[in-house]
Amino acid sequence: MGLGAEPWGIWILPWVALIPLWWIVIQFLGKKAVLLRSAIAWGVGYYGLSLFWITGIHPMTWMGVPWLASLAIALFCWVFITAWGTGLTVVWVGVFSQIYKLLKHQFEWQKASEMGFILIRVLMGTALWCGLEGLWSLTPLWWSSLAYTQSYGNLAILHLGQISGPSTVTAAIIIINGLMAEGFYFCSAHSCQKNYKFYIIPIVLFIIFHGIGFSLYRQPLNDFPDNAVKVGVIQGNIPNEVKLYSQGWQQAIYGYTTGYQTLASQGVDVVITPETALPFLWTERTRRNSSFYRAILQEKVLAFLGGFSQSGNRLTNSLFAINGEGEIISQYDKVNLVPLGEYIPFENIIGKWINRLSPLDSHLIKGQQNQQFQTPLGQVIVGICYDSAYSRHFQQQAANGGEWIVTASNDAHYASAMLAQHHAQDVMRAIETSRWTVRATNTGYSAIVNPKGETIWISQRDTYTLHTDFIYRRTTQTLYVRWGDWLTPVLIILSGIIMALFYGKPFRNID
Repeated sequence: MGLGAEPWGIWILPWVALIPLWWIVIQFLGKKAVLLRSAIAWGVGYYGLSLFWITGIHPMTWMGVPWLASLAIALFCWVFITAWGTGLTVVWVGVFSQIYKLLKHQFEWQKASEMGFILIRVLMGTALWCGLEGLWSLTPLWWSSLAYTQSYGNLAILHLGQISGPSTVTAAIIIINGLMAEGFYFCSAHSCQKNYKFYIIPIVLFIIFHGIGFSLYRQPLNDFPDNAVKVGVIQGNIPNEVKLYSQGWQQAIYGYTTGYQTLASQGVDVVITPETALPFLWTERTRRNSSFYRAILQEKVLAFLGGFSQSGNRLTNSLFAINGEGEIISQYDKVNLVPLGEYIPFENIIGKWINRLSPLDSHLIKGQQNQQFQTPLGQVIVGICYDSAYSRHFQQQAANGGEWIVTASNDAHYASAMLAQHHAQDVMRAIETSRWTVRATNTGYSAIVNPKGETIWISQRDTYTLHTDFIYRRTTQTLYVRWGDWLTPVLIILSGIIMALFYGKPFRNID
C-alpha cells in the first residue's frame, strides 16, 4: 500500500494490498494476538513507509539542535505519526473481526447465502474503514488516506472524488480488496470451478469504478476567456538554514522583490509567493521599509504575499492579498497548524516540557474555518501547507463561492518524497472541487494543475523559479462540493440497518 503513494506511485498495488490483512481476519478469527500483530505489521508497513519523509527534518543543527538530539526528534516524529496511523488499522481489525464473528454466527444459524454473507461483510468492512478515516481526518494529525495512493498516477479513479471526496476512492479500493480476499478464502475451502462470480465480480467492479471516473475525467472544462487570470509564481528557494536569519531575510526581500518586478513587467494579473515568503511580522512599519512594498506601489499589480500577522499576543501564518496601493484587502490565516511545529497541543499541561524539546517556535494561533479570501480576481480558495491534507477545508470554501485554488507552502525542511506527496494532495483537491490550482512553494514543487488533475507545469526542486500561466475562474459545483462526504454516513447507516434487521429473517438465497 505504501508503494502506491508518491514518489513511488505504483498505484495498481493498493488494489490488492489489503487482501492479506482481510484474509487474516477471516482465517484467524478469535485469535486476538495474531490479529493484533497483523494489524500492527500492516499499519507500520503502510504508514511507516509512506510517512518516512518526516525524518527529512534531520539534521536540525542549523537551528542549534545537537546532531544526536536532532536525530532523536526526527525518529520520534516518525514513530509517533506511524503509530497514530497504525491505530486506525488496529481499530479496524478489532471491530471488523467482532462484526465478522456476529455475522458468521447468524448466517450459519439461518443457513443463509454465502454470497450474501460476503457482500454484507464487504459493505461493513468498507463502511468501517471510511468511518475511521473520517474520524482520523478530524484530528490535528492527518495525511494518509488510502485514496491518496492513487494520486497522481490514476487520474480516472481520482475523479470519483467529485462524487463524495476522498472517501469515494477509499471505498472503491476497500471493496475490491475485500471481494478478492473473500473470494480467495472461499475458494481455498471450496471448489470455485463453477463459481465464477468470485473471480468476475471484483474485476467487473474495478472496470466499472474506473469507467465512471474516466467518464468524469473526459468531461470538457468549458472555460471562458473572460474568466482567465494570468498568474505569476515565485519560487524563492530560500534554504531553511538561512531563512530565519538576517542573510535569509535579505535574500528573500531581494528575490521576491525582483521576481515581483519581473512578473509584473510580463503583464500578470497577480503575483503569488510561498508560505512565509517574507518571514517576519507584516506590520505598517515593516511594509513601508520594505523594497517589496515599494515595488507594489510602483508596479500596481496585485500580490499574494506569505508572511506573519498578529492576533492578540500570538502570531498567525498568513497569506495577504495586497492591492496596487499597498493595502491589505484580504487575509487568510492558516487553519490546520502542524502539531509541535507550529503549536503545542494541550499547551497548559505539556507546554513547558515540549518547549525544552521542540526547536521550533510552536506558538502560532490557527485561523477560523469560515474565512473568505476576496480579491479583484474573484474569491480564492486558500490553503497554506498542511491545509492541503484536509479535503473538507477546500470543499467548504468552494461551496461558499471560491473560484480557484491557491496553496502556499514551505516544504524545504522535508525529504523529497514529501514534496511529491504534497503535490499529490493538491491534485486531489483540484479534482474534487473542479478548480484550477496554483501551487507556490519555497523550494518545490510549485505547479499549475487544471480541474482534471493534469499538471500543466511543475517546477524543478531547489531552484529559484519564476513562472507565468493562465488559469480560469470556475463556479461549477461538483456533488462533493454541494453535499460534502455524504457516502460515509450512507454506508454506515446502511450497515446499521442491515445489522438491525439481520435477526428478523434470513437473507434470500442469491447463489
